[in-house]
Amino acid sequence: MKNTGGKPRAGAVRKGRKGPQVGSGGQGRQALEGKKPTPKAEDRPYHPAGKRKAAQERYAAAGGGGKRAAGASRDDGQGAPRGGSRAGSRGTGNTGGGGSSTRKAKQIDEHEVVTGRNSVLEALRAKIPASTLYIATRIEMDERVKEVLTLANNRNIPILEVMRPELDRLAGRDAVHQGLALKVPAYEYAHPIELLDLTFSRGHKPLFVALDGITDPRNLGAIIRSTAAFGGHGVIVPQRRSVGVTASAWKTSAGAAARTPVAMASNLTQTLKALKERGVFVLGLDGGGDVSLPGLELADRPIVIVVGSEGKGLSRLVTETCDAIVSIPISSATESLNAGIAASVTLYEVSRLRTEHAAAK
Repeated sequence: MKNTGGKPRAGAVRKGRKGPQVGSGGQGRQALEGKKPTPKAEDRPYHPAGKRKAAQERYAAAGGGGKRAAGASRDDGQGAPRGGSRAGSRGTGNTGGGGSSTRKAKQIDEHEVVTGRNSVLEALRAKIPASTLYIATRIEMDERVKEVLTLANNRNIPILEVMRPELDRLAGRDAVHQGLALKVPAYEYAHPIELLDLTFSRGHKPLFVALDGITDPRNLGAIIRSTAAFGGHGVIVPQRRSVGVTASAWKTSAGAAARTPVAMASNLTQTLKALKERGVFVLGLDGGGDVSLPGLELADRPIVIVVGSEGKGLSRLVTETCDAIVSIPISSATESLNAGIAASVTLYEVSRLRTEHAAAK
C-alpha cells in the first residue's frame, strides 16, 4: 500500500538512537551527585525507634511521671483546638457543632435480646430501657431471678411467661439464656472524645481499649468485662469492619456492658490521632513489638490500648499511629494469645503499675 502525502507509514521509522543510551543518572545536572546521609533510625518518624523517641519526648513534656498525669493531660486537652476533637466525630451521626455530652450514635438495629441471669440482672440494675422480660415456665428460682422479677415489676416492664422452645428461638441458636431474656433497644454508643473529656472531668487518668478489626462479639464482651475489672474507663470500636455491642457481647460481658461505656469511632485512625492531640498515648499490642509489657514506662500516663484481630493483627495505618508497639512475653510453646486474653493481661499490668506508682508518691 502506497503512502499518501509523501509521509512514511506510521511506525516505519526507528525513532530510537543507535549506540549506548544515557542512563537515568545522566538525565539531570545533579543526578549523579550523592544524596544526603541516611537519617538515623530515631529520626525516621515511622521507624519503631523514631516512635519511641517521640513518645519519650511527649512523656517528658507531660511531666515524666513527676506531675499528676491526669491534670497535665487535661490541660493539654483543654488547649487543643475544637476542630481536633471533632476529627473523630464525623460520620457517627453527630453533625451538630455543640459540645453536649449527650451526643450519641445509635445502632441501626431496632432491638437486642439480652440473655442470661447475670446479664439480665445487670441490665435492669443499670436501668437500661427494656420493653419486655421473658421468663421460662417452671424456671428454677434463685436470688437473681427473684431480684429480676422485683426490678421488672417496679419499672412496670411487661413480663411474659413462655415455653423454653420459644425462649430458645428468641435467644438464638448458640445463646444460653438460663430461662431469662430481656428485650432492650439498640445500644447507644458514646462519643470517643466526649468520653475522654468526661473521664478527665472526674479527675481520672484515662485508660481505654480500642479494637482494630475484631469481629467476634465474644471477644468484645470479654474485653468489656476486663476493662471494667481493671479500672478501665471505656472501649472504642470502629464503625466499619468491627463487631458492635450485640446480645452475644452483652452475654459474654456478664453485665459489665451496663457499667462500662462503649464508644464508636467513624474512623479509628483519625480518632486515635485526636486522642493523641489531647495527651493520650496510643499503645498497640503485637507479638513482635519493640516494647515489653512488664514495667511499661507509659503505664502512669493516659493511654489507649489498641488490640488487633487474631488473624491480621493491627492494620498498617493504626500501627503507624501508635506511639509504641507493646509485646507480651510468652512461652515459645504458645504462638499467640487470644485478643481478649491479651487485652486482659495488658490491663492487669497497667493497673498494677499504676497502683505502685500511686503508692510511691
